[in-house]
Amino acid sequence: MWVLSLIARSPKNGAEIMDSIEGMSQGWWRPSPGSMYPLLAELEQEGLVRKQEDGRYELTAKSREEVEWLPGMGGQRPRGIPEMLDEIDAYVSYLEDVRKSDPSKIQPQRDRIRRIRERLTSLVEGGKSA
Repeated sequence: MWVLSLIARSPKNGAEIMDSIEGMSQGWWRPSPGSMYPLLAELEQEGLVRKQEDGRYELTAKSREEVEWLPGMGGQRPRGIPEMLDEIDAYVSYLEDVRKSDPSKIQPQRDRIRRIRERLTSLVEGGKSA
């Protein structure tokens, strides 16, 4: 799904996708060429991506419709509060894991996290946003 979501944002070649995934995982994981290029070939065979002349892959109409309906992919499907809260909960779990594995990545964001916490607290308490 990461590959499709990255290509949905803009066409990319295999190396650009691998770089993006490494960045998204904050250096924790970089797919190997031995896994990336067979995956791209499979996605192309399934009609989900098309390789452009410049070597970059783009989504086909078939996959663009599917990606629009996936949660967290920036699609256009109307979403309710329960789904949004599920997504927020998942991000909080991710941040908790990052804090446990490498607290230095959280430290620079503490003020922003506090501001978000204050806004959420205000929502729960029914007050005005901070």
